[in-house]
Amino acid sequence: AICGHGCKYGECTGPNKCKCFTGFTGKTCNQDLNECGLKPRPCEHRCMNTHGSYKCYCLNGYMLMPDGTCASSRTCAMVNCQYGCEEVKGEVQCLCPSSGLQLGPNRRTCIDIDECSTGKAVCPYNRRCVNTFGSYYCKCQLGYELKYNSDHYDCVDVNECVTNTHRCNLHAECLNTQGSFKCKCKQGYRGNGFDCT
Repeated sequence: AICGHGCKYGECTGPNKCKCFTGFTGKTCNQDLNECGLKPRPCEHRCMNTHGSYKCYCLNGYMLMPDGTCASSRTCAMVNCQYGCEEVKGEVQCLCPSSGLQLGPNRRTCIDIDECSTGKAVCPYNRRCVNTFGSYYCKCQLGYELKYNSDHYDCVDVNECVTNTHRCNLHAECLNTQGSFKCKCKQGYRGNGFDCT
């Protein structure tokens, strides 16, 4: 095949017939094709025509994806949340996995809420609050231990006199009390029960 005028950016496929390379047009393939004017548009936001090709650009706050679309650059991956996030009305918000955690000052990491000091924790009267990361638990008060009683667990008084965990003097009697114990010097001895003479 002979093309009298030549095919500048293409190849001759028949008598004076040019097949243009991608990005070029015209009878002799000498004109740049303005891809930005094509329907459908090749770019989602902004398009800039270049010689034989084109470039896509995105509006501020978006990033160019390989397929020419623009994705919000404020996606979860970009924000770098500690425990994941959600998009609400185009805004990305980091999430915390427990109601016992709250977003820290950087709005990305989660910090613990001390339920014991804020008064959010509810423990039975004979139990004390112990804070944990993201939660809390109720532990028996000092002098009590958790025991299974018929159908439920309960905090039961520890008899320090029986368990021998008291600090009474050798010449003193141990008296168990609720949650604690008392020491009383034996007859013929004087003192506070811890020191008997």
